[in-house]
Amino acid sequence: MREKFARFMAGRYGMDSLGRFTIVLAFIFIILESFTRNRLAALFVWVFLILTYFRIFSRNVYKRSAENQQFLNRTYKIRRWFYTQKNTFAQRKTHHIYKCPSCRQKIRIPRGKGRIEIRCPKCNTTFIKKS
Repeated sequence: MREKFARFMAGRYGMDSLGRFTIVLAFIFIILESFTRNRLAALFVWVFLILTYFRIFSRNVYKRSAENQQFLNRTYKIRRWFYTQKNTFAQRKTHHIYKCPSCRQKIRIPRGKGRIEIRCPKCNTTFIKKS
């Protein structure tokens, strides 16, 4: 059965970032429709699901890839902001992140070093903080 599915999907585009985004949108509209009983939300669910499966089973790989690249280009700043927030949150346990008082440059200092003098790499301003 697995080989049969692999042969069926050979030459087809498959799932990508835009496909995952449309699946998430469909799921959001499913939840919205279940609470509001809105027919328009149900219509959007079907539109997003049909669009997703159309893209998954499409044999026009070049066009689907161009659509995905355009989606990635348009959502770059939003995705970058979420990545930065996730990275900053992950570093909270091991580092303090301070801002330089003069130029507002972010400076990452390891925790547990006591009161230290910090020199900004951008403007060479020194200031004292507890790490």
